[in-house]
Amino acid sequence: MTATTLHRPTHRDALYLLEEAFGDGRMVTMFGRCTVEYDGRASSSLGPGERLVVCKPDGTILVHTDEKRKPVNWQPPGCTHRASVRDGRLRVRSERSTPQEHLDVAFERIEQVSAYEVTDRSDLQLRGSEEDLRQRILDDPALVEAGFVPQATERETTAGPVDIFGTDADGKPVVVELKRRRVGPSAASQLQRYVEALDEEFPDEGVRGILVAPSVTDRTQELLTENGLSFVAAEPIAAEADGEGNPGDVDDEGTARN
Repeated sequence: MTATTLHRPTHRDALYLLEEAFGDGRMVTMFGRCTVEYDGRASSSLGPGERLVVCKPDGTILVHTDEKRKPVNWQPPGCTHRASVRDGRLRVRSERSTPQEHLDVAFERIEQVSAYEVTDRSDLQLRGSEEDLRQRILDDPALVEAGFVPQATERETTAGPVDIFGTDADGKPVVVELKRRRVGPSAASQLQRYVEALDEEFPDEGVRGILVAPSVTDRTQELLTENGLSFVAAEPIAAEADGEGNPGDVDDEGTARN
């Protein structure tokens, strides 16, 4: 596991780390003096206090105090995390559309922020690297879809290198973005940027985008659909059936409120 930690960072330095971590699908912890506002199926407010905030790459956010085991407020998997600096505060918003609700945490002082690239043991046993997934697709392009023909890997675009570039059965350009584990909305946004970049190179050719990963959050699937992008479920290494289901599956129960 790799970790990046900033002690008593400026709001701007903390923002840079959060934007990078949310984009890369890392787990984030923050501790400092903050307020918390929730609006959705109900509404609630927490005044200034020192709290621990945990943001997970599946869209979960947890707000803890120094008491009890349950968070005082939280949002479930499938939310989108965003960070900004406004009015002298570092703000983190966690939002989802079904149902429509958001949780806002505003830090007036940050004691520590950390970003972790976390892989648990089940992930190591069932999934390899993105390179393993790439090789699996190059060996069997039909895993993406029937008629897909890979033409290049790490193809450069104005938005950065795409994992696999190819064509579909109709000859249309296809961008394939690979992720080795369950991903959140940032992966959909990344794929959209690649498609837009290649649209400039291949105007009027209908560039398509396909995200390949073991699984995605509900919000990610919504974003893919909204932007005309596709999702294909695939593991870097084919997992043997063991009757235990997909370790990436999560439920999406209602949100507890203070």
